Amino acid sequence: MEQVRFLLTGDTSLSVEFGNEIKESINHDIRAYKIALEKAEIPGIVETVPTYRSLMVHYNPRIIRNGELKEKLEKLLSEMGDIEIPPSPVLEIPVLYGGEMGPDLPFVAENAGLSEEEVIRIHSGTEYLIYMLGFTPGFTYLGGMSDKIATPRLQQPRVKIPAGSVGIAGSQTGIYPIDSPGGWQLIGRTPLKMYDPNRETPILPEAGQYMKFYPIDQAEYDRILKEVEEGRYQLKTHERKEA
Repeated sequence: MEQVRFLLTGDTSLSVEFGNEIKESINHDIRAYKIALEKAEIPGIVETVPTYRSLMVHYNPRIIRNGELKEKLEKLLSEMGDIEIPPSPVLEIPVLYGGEMGPDLPFVAENAGLSEEEVIRIHSGTEYLIYMLGFTPGFTYLGGMSDKIATPRLQQPRVKIPAGSVGIAGSQTGIYPIDSPGGWQLIGRTPLKMYDPNRETPILPEAGQYMKFYPIDQAEYDRILKEVEEGRYQLKTHERKEA
């Protein structure tokens, strides 16, 4: 493990930083530390938010002061070796690639020197680690996309991108959970709702889980969308096979 830093980020939060790269080993440390912190049940902690390389800890200063919290957090580092991280499910996400749903697929293919079918095969052939959620509720920042299909962002961002749109920006890929502006290259759309405020669990994915896309046609898209709207759709998952 790299040298861990404790950074003051405001009068009610601090950040426990585990590195300065995007890689699974750092994410593993963050997940283990989060579990250790939850088990410790330190009074005054309000929320923890994982990011690519750190864990943000929000606390109530009326219950615990910054110095005392930092001391307790530092002691937790020695307990991480005893933490067992439970297996993460792989969320199976149906995607209708190309056409109206993925208007930038031709450009992504041209930029990569590949056919559209090859781009789809590569994009849907990976189990992506969900490093963090952000930007909008449930927006997934995924790691592990092949550099073969890495594509620059749009030079002129779109004012409105439909919810469910699957995009690529540089070597990252992700899903827009709600209608919003954005500059990612759109290659498809899922009929699933990544965010639904009326659902018992509003945000579908969680940081630390994995996500795998699979191609569908228009008929299947329409069928799944109807099931989602009627509250009948059951998200498919499978157990990840560790390397």
